[in-house]
Amino acid sequence: MDFDKMPAEAEKLTVYQNHDQVFVRWNNLPLTVYRAQPGLKYPYFSPLSGPTSGLSVTSESGFSYPHHRGLWLGCEPLNSGDYWRDGPLADGQIQTTDLKTEQLSETAVVVKTACTWVRSEGHNPFNDERRFTISVANDDLWSIDCELTLHAQEDIEIENAKHSFFAIRTESDLSPLYGGVLENSEGGRFAEGTQGVEAKWCGYHGKRAMRPDVTEGICVMAHPGNSFRPVFFTRDYGHLSPSPFNFIKEPWRMAKDEILRLRYLVVVHAGDPKEAGLDTVFDQWAQD
Repeated sequence: MDFDKMPAEAEKLTVYQNHDQVFVRWNNLPLTVYRAQPGLKYPYFSPLSGPTSGLSVTSESGFSYPHHRGLWLGCEPLNSGDYWRDGPLADGQIQTTDLKTEQLSETAVVVKTACTWVRSEGHNPFNDERRFTISVANDDLWSIDCELTLHAQEDIEIENAKHSFFAIRTESDLSPLYGGVLENSEGGRFAEGTQGVEAKWCGYHGKRAMRPDVTEGICVMAHPGNSFRPVFFTRDYGHLSPSPFNFIKEPWRMAKDEILRLRYLVVVHAGDPKEAGLDTVFDQWAQD
């Protein structure tokens, strides 16, 4: 069947699951994909499309760290396992055990997943549940509200680690090395002003290489109810994580059967942070 106009079913926000991948579209244009194939090191979101250009604001395999893929959760070292870098899956892998979607409204969908963290010799440090609420606020801003619940299956120890937990890798043209700007809620700029700094949010923005008339950005917001302070690890080449583990002096520990809950809001926006109103977005979200 051919169509002489966009079908009504394709309007606004739609979600489509094909086995181990979830495709989210806005007015039938690609917004993001959640990838959870069994051969991956970890599941991740990529691309995350800019609201004006349609170009991804995240990189799926950027030089010189091709294992940085979009938006993900991982860790290395973790109980002697590597749940972060490319390499043998036996050294550490986050496997998706359940994947479901739900349409909440014409502007919001949910992706629900369950994962198990495994490696050789029977080690299983975490099982987790993830709830991602993807919503479009307007033509200039959309977001992923990430609610993560990690259940310790064994005693956990994380030593000083820059490869830790929730993270993004931005597309090169938004990173400072290529003319973009790295900025946080406290007014810090670039890695010099954001590395190791506690902030409500931190992100990248800049003019798009293929659309120099368009400015877009991506930022990560850390919920004030999280179990640890949002001390950001940042790099001018385009990687950041709201994780404190690179800055700890003693190993971080979690006992078997304990539960860690974390919540982050990933915001993809047109314009710079001020034009996007990121402080207002944070204030409204943090009250929930």
